[in-house]
Amino acid sequence: QVQLVESGGGLVQPGGSLTLSCAASGNIFRIGTMGWYRQAPGKQRELVATMTRGGNTNIVDSVKGRFTISRDNAKNTVYLQMNSLKSEDTAVYHCNADQWGVAYWGQGTQVTVSS
Repeated sequence: QVQLVESGGGLVQPGGSLTLSCAASGNIFRIGTMGWYRQAPGKQRELVATMTRGGNTNIVDSVKGRFTISRDNAKNTVYLQMNSLKSEDTAVYHCNADQWGVAYWGQGTQVTVSS
């Protein structure tokens, strides 16, 4: 089993920045792709950004140029640097990790963008 714990969410004004972190623990041998998804009220969960163990990224168009994903394989941690935040970025952000085809999810961290 893999446990994922997110941190770094909060309330920020439009145009502001936040950095989310997600640390994996437990049976963490050869975790593959890690990334972030988000779910806004009344909407389906959507992909935000993912990164393979080798560093290849997949980023949704709506956040390209504003969000940056990175990871530290030695620490089994993935980060999401979010800049120029907009009200439409408000959502619960969930960390995701793949291990041998099994998907693991964190509990989520709330990001609220509001003045």
